[in-house]
Amino acid sequence: MNTYPPAARPAVLFVCVKNGGKSQMAAGLMKFEAGEDMTVSSAGTSPGTAINVLSAEVLQDLGIDITAERPTGLTADAMRAAGFVVVLGTEPKVPSIDGVRTETWVTDEPSLRGIEGKERMELVRDDIHARVKDLRYRLLGSR
Repeated sequence: MNTYPPAARPAVLFVCVKNGGKSQMAAGLMKFEAGEDMTVSSAGTSPGTAINVLSAEVLQDLGIDITAERPTGLTADAMRAAGFVVVLGTEPKVPSIDGVRTETWVTDEPSLRGIEGKERMELVRDDIHARVKDLRYRLLGSR
């Protein structure tokens, strides 16, 4: 596996409202896909108090453990440190900061189709995972 000094590694900050579900899932999936080749973090615009249990459960099905993570608040410093911010959904209101690139992912919401519980979260995970794989390729290529 290639290792890169921190300054040479791409960085991404995933953001949602509570930082307990989608952004934590995206960060866990990107760490899984990119390993040490990327700096990955997550934050919430109005952070909750815990990781969503179903989010953690469906990631554990893939061998990814986010149970030790804790929701954190979004800061301008975190955005600048990453340089690239992915906003999950349209609810989070993320400030525009010079020099920070942002991208919004309008993710699948199975509950709008009456799908709830673990099945809903698996569909959300799979949608985010596909997007993470694409982003990993865009940022790292064949590394």
